[in-house]
Amino acid sequence: MGKHSRPGPPNQPSRAVPRMNTDDPLAAYDKRRRPPMDIYRRHRPVHGGAGHLRPDEPRVLEEWDNFTYQAVGTAPNLTAAQMWVAELALDDDSAA
Repeated sequence: MGKHSRPGPPNQPSRAVPRMNTDDPLAAYDKRRRPPMDIYRRHRPVHGGAGHLRPDEPRVLEEWDNFTYQAVGTAPNLTAAQMWVAELALDDDSAA
């Protein structure tokens, strides 16, 4: 096995990057507009550093705007920030 080979059967595509629709002429454009790792909402500690070390510190809430992450608010602590991130996933599940 080579240094850079991916584990798994060679007949399966990589799961790291979703496949593009070849019938859509704007598929390459849309692929570049997806957020990294398909994360549309995230939170970061206000003062930087590792987020799990100081759970009582405030967080900056960020949403993907099809180009970059934009700050949309703050949360008083880690628990509130995690609830805000999960809120989008719950809305998507209820709409399906």
